[in-house]
Amino acid sequence: MPNPSTARPEMYRFHNGEKAKLPFAPAEYDARLKGLREILARDGLDAAVLTSMHNIAYYSGFLYCSFGRPYGLVVTPTDSVTISAGIDAGQPWRRCHGDNITYTDWQRDNFWRAIASVAGTGQRIGVEGDHLTLVQSAKLDSFLAPAERKCISDATMRQRMMKSPAEIALIRAGANVADVGGYAIRDSVRAGVREIDVAMAGRDAMESEIARRFPDAEYRDTWVWFQSGLNTDGAHNPVTGRVLEAGDILSLNTFPMISGYYTALERTMFVESVDDASLRIWEANIGAHEYGMSLLKPGVSCAEVTHLINDWLEERQLLQYRTFGYGHSFGVLSHFYGREAGLELREDIDTVLQPGMVISMEPMLTIPAGQPGAGGYREHDILVITEDGAEDITSYPYGPAENVVG
Repeated sequence: MPNPSTARPEMYRFHNGEKAKLPFAPAEYDARLKGLREILARDGLDAAVLTSMHNIAYYSGFLYCSFGRPYGLVVTPTDSVTISAGIDAGQPWRRCHGDNITYTDWQRDNFWRAIASVAGTGQRIGVEGDHLTLVQSAKLDSFLAPAERKCISDATMRQRMMKSPAEIALIRAGANVADVGGYAIRDSVRAGVREIDVAMAGRDAMESEIARRFPDAEYRDTWVWFQSGLNTDGAHNPVTGRVLEAGDILSLNTFPMISGYYTALERTMFVESVDDASLRIWEANIGAHEYGMSLLKPGVSCAEVTHLINDWLEERQLLQYRTFGYGHSFGVLSHFYGREAGLELREDIDTVLQPGMVISMEPMLTIPAGQPGAGGYREHDILVITEDGAEDITSYPYGPAENVVG
């Protein structure tokens, strides 16, 4: 019986069918790759070996589905090659800007052999230190024997933080889709329905709208977190089968995903009526939200914005109920992968806002169970930093006039 390692290839090119239309024009990806190559040249590196979903999608357009398998993108001064598993057949090549190599699973570590076939051995390699596991890091050293390796995660993140006009246009469309989901949710809220039923209505509306706006895209990962009562206390609490009751506090959270790009809409709501204690907290959080949005402009640091909102809440004796930072960047990210942590409204982030950045304002107050006004209150708008301020691209209204429903 022949040895499988010699009878079968370690890797091959399966360029099956024609290239698909990607989320952006080729010139957009070329510009991103130019920026990455400038990072490599600045750091004296010969190649980048990228392994995260967000960076591979950002530089190539291909958003992989790992299912426990490794994926990569190797960028050199002349080449850009995605490395994908055989189970995906020709889809990674069709959906990437540049070349693609398929590795086989007929022997262990063909992924790294494919990486080495492009990156070479004994070279100076840029890696994502915040993504490589200890196991994969050791394999990189074994198969590539790099003369040097350097983490470029922070540099690539800072490149992703500055949005091109094409990215802003896609994010703007995503914000519009999030609004569509918000209205579908509002129309579905009434006492007696379950959280899951309301969430499905919002998700279905968004997926239909994405398919209408982007007929050439792949459709995946759009979701809703719709929470009620005690379940509103955390921003990322999953949907449950809890049945809504009159007087319930609600948290509407719609998250359309368009070709790896995340947008969001988040609103506080109540079923049928809102009591006085809850209304006081709600209006205070709206005040923090509006004040925070007024602070977003070029030249202001994330830490400055955070401290000013902290002071505003402390004056009203509400700062102790704040649960997390006041906002974050947008782009290629989701709850499955990726985050531009250098652009978050927190005390420990000194990044200065610049035109072309996109950031949310989303203060949240959580009042513990058993206290008047118990529940989680959160409003969320997406803003594009402009030359002289910020443009709010979220349209769904906030506040009691529109969001006491059912």
